Amino acid sequence: MTYTLIATAPMGIESIVANEVKNLGYECKVENGKVIFQGDEQAICRANMWLRTADRVKIKIAEFPAKTFDQLFEQTKALDWSRFIPEGGQFPVVGKSHKSVLASVPDCQRIVKKAIAEKLKQQYKKNSEFLDETGAVYKIEISLLKDKATITLDTSGADALHKRGYRVDQGTAPLKETLAAALVLLTNWTPDRPFVDPFCGSGTIPIEAALIGQNIAPGFNRDFVSEGWSWMPKNKWDQARQEAEDLANYDQELSISGCDINHRMIEISQQNAEEAGLGGIINFKQMQVKDFRSSSDYGVVVGNPPYGERIGDKKEVDQMYKDMGRVFNDLHTWSVYVLTSNEQFEELYGKKATKKRKLFNGFIKTDYYQFWGKRPPRREG
Repeated sequence: MTYTLIATAPMGIESIVANEVKNLGYECKVENGKVIFQGDEQAICRANMWLRTADRVKIKIAEFPAKTFDQLFEQTKALDWSRFIPEGGQFPVVGKSHKSVLASVPDCQRIVKKAIAEKLKQQYKKNSEFLDETGAVYKIEISLLKDKATITLDTSGADALHKRGYRVDQGTAPLKETLAAALVLLTNWTPDRPFVDPFCGSGTIPIEAALIGQNIAPGFNRDFVSEGWSWMPKNKWDQARQEAEDLANYDQELSISGCDINHRMIEISQQNAEEAGLGGIINFKQMQVKDFRSSSDYGVVVGNPPYGERIGDKKEVDQMYKDMGRVFNDLHTWSVYVLTSNEQFEELYGKKATKKRKLFNGFIKTDYYQFWGKRPPRREG
């Protein structure tokens, strides 16, 4: 069966998610916060397994105008819910509403829940007041935008796709794995070039770079809620996991380093890398950015340094940005990519970026400053 699938995406990286969807072999269209494509059960499995920068993969069940609760109830009830929710299935309903007459999210959730329950009682011939919900979870979302209701079914699970399963521990402001992967995919890095994160924290950016470098599927180390669904053939997930194993290039040699001023964060990074199956592949080292040196050519730096937003940090962070400019401008063939919300970054760094891209780190508006180095010479043959 073919479904309309939605890969949800943080603002600013929809195009990266779209490229990933296309690389899986599916045509797609991009809207704010989502990438829409058509696919079967195998596509659901592959998208969850492989999408590095999407938040979730959802099935679009229906879309219709809804300006009254009666409209919302009747049109929800008219859907064939037994197609998706088996007898005994749990179906929690979450919701959101923006620029719509039906602005009360709790009321919308309650109406949709009631409509689904009424339909399932009819379909499964149940006379009891409440349905038994002790089976697998089928999480429904009702989303209202400008009086248009969209009902979706979440195939990913309680944990969004950024929860890869390798984080044993983390620092106080960890970067989401999906954003870290996006930062890497937005660079000109290739696995045969050195890669350095001078502010590695819990190691997320170097770990995501290594997963990309060895073509390891980001979902290889976790479970998904749709694995337990009655209508999802188990062999589809087996095939998706086998494909991930077959396409991984564990023999790809990598030169990836992560540095941090805090020795505790280096220990956490090493633990996380071990959990990801990358122990010994990434070199973690306690070091200040001003002490960084390299004799290699054509390397890539990707960093998410402190932004200096807390009172008392600004002077120290300003000096660090100046140190970065001094250190990295000496690496003439290297490309440098820095994510920060600090609007004075270029002035402190001492150089205008080749390109800037607006991204959100959580709810923080940031710019991704890109300083492109010389391209490596083409290999012959």
